[in-house]
Amino acid sequence: MEHLIPFNRFIKNLKPWLLCLHGLLSLCMHINIQCFPLSIAYNIFKLLPSQSRKHKSLMQMGAIFYLTIILLGIIDSGNAQPLVPAVITFGDSTVDVGNNDYLETIFKANFPPYGRDFKNHVPTGRFCNGRLATDITAETLGFTTYAPAYLSPQASGKNLLIGANFASAASGYYDETAYLYHAIPLSQQLQYYKEYQSKLAQIVGPSKANGIITGSLYILSTGASDYVQNYYINPYLNKFHSPDDFANLLIGIFNNFVKDLYGLGAQRLGVTSLPPLGCLPAAITLFGHGSNGCVTRLNEDAKNFNRKLNYTVASLAKQYPKLKIAVFDIYQPLYDLVTGPEKQGFFEARRGCCGTGTVETTSLLCNQKSIGTCKNATGYVFWDSVHPSEAANQVLADSLIIAGIDLVT
Repeated sequence: MEHLIPFNRFIKNLKPWLLCLHGLLSLCMHINIQCFPLSIAYNIFKLLPSQSRKHKSLMQMGAIFYLTIILLGIIDSGNAQPLVPAVITFGDSTVDVGNNDYLETIFKANFPPYGRDFKNHVPTGRFCNGRLATDITAETLGFTTYAPAYLSPQASGKNLLIGANFASAASGYYDETAYLYHAIPLSQQLQYYKEYQSKLAQIVGPSKANGIITGSLYILSTGASDYVQNYYINPYLNKFHSPDDFANLLIGIFNNFVKDLYGLGAQRLGVTSLPPLGCLPAAITLFGHGSNGCVTRLNEDAKNFNRKLNYTVASLAKQYPKLKIAVFDIYQPLYDLVTGPEKQGFFEARRGCCGTGTVETTSLLCNQKSIGTCKNATGYVFWDSVHPSEAANQVLADSLIIAGIDLVT
């Protein structure tokens, strides 16, 4: 309670700035000049009310204000640049923007109703009704277009200057998880990244390419498939490896991946935590034994992994002083959404919007013929039985930008 009064004063004092930013943004749009930083600043200020919950500190609010000042300071004669030269993404279906479209796998999302709320209502391969949390984060950083899926035809020429996305739905830290579902394993994603570096050098020359490589924001979001789509249903794994052993295996792979990525020039990396696995609608259906509540055992496994992840990230930061690395905690914000959806404007957290919302995750179950798909997903925490809706992704993106401030400043 000791921070309540100064925090309220802090918010009250910032609101005039919000109105000012809104006015400046409107003026920029009226006279048709680029105002990316103003737009970003305005969007960040809009986050302030949503961050006023008791678990957010005054320090975090100050961080948002600090980032806003930096954003406003990079305007140069009407020509604004994103805070980082490029965004490079590795991971699974939480960040896949279409690589699986080009694979022989059942884990695809390039058909309706996926993408129905995306730009032009196009199903791009994103496992969502609209934008992913990383899409929203890229916009907040000042990008007006998204880095292409590396396997797509768009991943060529100047399109690669803003980054590339190597993520593949149904992959994980553990390569065997990806092999089960014909996805791109993390080790292969790293090989594709090496190819990307060569292509980048051919496009802009070695010197500029190196500047992009070292200045880019790298995002790694994976691990849930290792548990839900492999460990929990694979007798070979869960018979011979305890959950703690399996977590250690995954953390070891993560540790080596970061070292390899750093050796290739990466200096700014954000890695997402595991979500509350036991709160995913599909997990409740499969492992909840008839209960409608989160599966405690699965959530404990996720928290155990996340503790190890945080420890390893801290160790890597000490080992490599030039490496800026941070954990993007998605466990707590998603758990808060699931256990108290009405507090943030949602009304449904037990089932997803698509179909019955309890088991649908693949093209076999969430498709245009799925019966029961909701008409408006904005009140749903989940789009299908595993993946958040765009509305929930906005909440997650709010948390990402706070956790990642040090990575982009």
